[in-house]
Amino acid sequence: QVQLEESGGGLVQAGGSLRLSCAASGRTFSSYIMGWFRQAPGKEREFVAAISRSGGSTYYADSVKGRFTISRDNAKNTVYLQMNSLKPEDTAVYYCARGSGPYYYQALSYDYWGQGTQVTVSS
Repeated sequence: QVQLEESGGGLVQAGGSLRLSCAASGRTFSSYIMGWFRQAPGKEREFVAAISRSGGSTYYADSVKGRFTISRDNAKNTVYLQMNSLKPEDTAVYYCARGSGPYYYQALSYDYWGQGTQVTVSS
């Protein structure tokens, strides 16, 4: 059983920054693509960013490109999401997930999910 635990969420003013972390249990972390998704109240869960097994390739939603950076440390079984220039529309619960399917931008391609961490950006 894989467990994912997010941390680092909170309340920040527009223009500010936050760094989310996701710690994974198990010994196969480096074998999987990892992703970040978010869900705002009344909206569907949406793709934010994903990173390849080695960390050499990264993928972003257009809405966060240039502001967010995903990274991973396979020695620590941890994936990060650095969020800069935050906007009120970034307010959501952020989830990390382990990829198991072919489409990194689809939630259905992920098999394990964390419990989420709230990010609130005030204007």
